[in-house]
Amino acid sequence: MKDEEIFDTKALLVGLDTGEESDFEHSMDELKSLAEAAGKQVSGIITQRMEQVNNAFYIGTGKVEEVREYALQCEAEEVIFDNALTPSQMRNLGRELKLPVLDRTNLILDIFALRARTREAKLQVETARLQYILPRLVGMRENLSRQGGSGGAAGGRGSVSNRGAGETKLELDRRKIEHRISELKKELEEVSRTRETMRKKRNQSRIPKVALVGYTNAGKSTIMNHMLAKYGENKEKIVLEKDMLFATLDTNVRCICPDGGGAEKVAAADNRPFFLADTVGFIDKLPHGLVKAFRSTLEEVRCADLIVHVVDFSDEHYKQQMEVTEETLKSLEAGDIPRIVAYNKADKSRMQDLPRKKDRQIYMAASLDCGIEELAGMIAECVYADRVEREFTVPYDRGNVVSYFMENATVLAQEYREEGVWMRVRCHKGDAEKYCM
Repeated sequence: MKDEEIFDTKALLVGLDTGEESDFEHSMDELKSLAEAAGKQVSGIITQRMEQVNNAFYIGTGKVEEVREYALQCEAEEVIFDNALTPSQMRNLGRELKLPVLDRTNLILDIFALRARTREAKLQVETARLQYILPRLVGMRENLSRQGGSGGAAGGRGSVSNRGAGETKLELDRRKIEHRISELKKELEEVSRTRETMRKKRNQSRIPKVALVGYTNAGKSTIMNHMLAKYGENKEKIVLEKDMLFATLDTNVRCICPDGGGAEKVAAADNRPFFLADTVGFIDKLPHGLVKAFRSTLEEVRCADLIVHVVDFSDEHYKQQMEVTEETLKSLEAGDIPRIVAYNKADKSRMQDLPRKKDRQIYMAASLDCGIEELAGMIAECVYADRVEREFTVPYDRGNVVSYFMENATVLAQEYREEGVWMRVRCHKGDAEKYCM
């Protein structure tokens, strides 16, 4: 489908407030932002207050009629609901409204499909989409015939050839989808093995691994790019940075090398490099299928030595967004990893005297390049806390040990002496126990 066809779509948003959500209006505002991120023009919003969900239509039967009439008035081309719909609800609503019906899960899948750029992201999105479609096949083809009767074979027994075209078509579709999902999983396993190989190489280097996580559009990519501009080995490897939900889906890993330059540069101390990973953003009601499909990408979070939880401090719902991020981290089995909380966009909340630091928290404004050096310093301090300072002499016939420490430690001093190369280094405790006895 062409982009202009997608961006021209007018959508009517529908929400049901059962009283279970702490802030229903915010949920609807977020649905509107998601629709716009998917390139849709929101032509209207309808909500209903009801104690429980209608099993057949999600909303009340009278409200269905109201939605149909309003959709005609605002010339909506599709209707989007602010929650996951069951296959039967989607089928019933489509029949009554005479329009395509999407739920929140479907909408997020559409956004991910638009944003996917790399082969891995495209494979992950297609897998999640097919897993979403599979249970919704039944009833999607109203024009197909029903299953046939039991007559026609000798002895009055039923025949396989007697099945109606409807069932046969659905079974074929199901087999095709299941086969495609199987193929995609194999391709993802290959990509995952490549990513795992790269991850193992980074592990062997002893350079600490740090992951930027947080709610979508909190400013993770902005922090990554400003870190790259100051301390990146390859400053051209910037990541996509845009003020929109799910601007990027790919996990990008870059090496950050604070390199000295004055006592005021907190991060500069001793040239302590770390790998920094910019991950896909989280959101409330993030479809489980997407989390599962992107699990190999999100392994960078699980394998991190430190998590930097980036928070949009200017958003009045930032505490709720933090809770969503924490729950997602727990689902990824990353809830116990040490973390720094970076309250970004603090300038928009009119906070003065930025940046501000307190324990493992920092209030900053990444877009203004405010707090980047301080955050880098906090990261280095945390991930290098287990580093120790040692002095030792390496015989000249063990030049590989010297090379290892040059690459994987901070060499504070070095002299060529008669018995070998004398070094004073700050290194990982494990390396000190292995080489410096």
